[in-house]
Amino acid sequence: MRETVVITDTSILINFLALDRAALLGCLSTYSFVVTDHVRAEIKAHYNQQLQRLERAFADQILEEICVDDLKEVRIFTELTATGLGIGECSAIAVAVHRQLTLAIDDKQAIRKVSRLGFDIPIVTTETLIVLLIRNGTLTIEEADAMKLAWEKHHRFRLTFFSFRERL
Repeated sequence: MRETVVITDTSILINFLALDRAALLGCLSTYSFVVTDHVRAEIKAHYNQQLQRLERAFADQILEEICVDDLKEVRIFTELTATGLGIGECSAIAVAVHRQLTLAIDDKQAIRKVSRLGFDIPIVTTETLIVLLIRNGTLTIEEADAMKLAWEKHHRFRLTFFSFRERL
């Protein structure tokens, strides 16, 4: 049984989709991953290459889509959009806050805003998820470092350390 529901924003998904590694999320057996309809629409509108991989992740039940439709979520979402955050981030944060879910997000500015607004929600990052995958034996450090290098060379995503070995 999955214990922790994680709502992901676009940045986390793009990191895994860019390398065609979304299936790794399904290897975290105590986590289930959900995305809002806004995040899905954002990927559809801006990340055409990753869209097919995203749809496969839905079909393989690695991801589940949810809607921001509760009045409290809509209120939080509306307030957040006024802060300059992206639509996907706002929807994920609103759902995480209202439903008390873990938020998966990499955007440091957005994380600071969440904290400044007083939202007390657990947050995981791409780095956190990769470390969990190493610890559960799904990835080796070498495989994780190869992903890190691919993100840096081809996908404009940087982590501030040399090797995942430093994070274990």
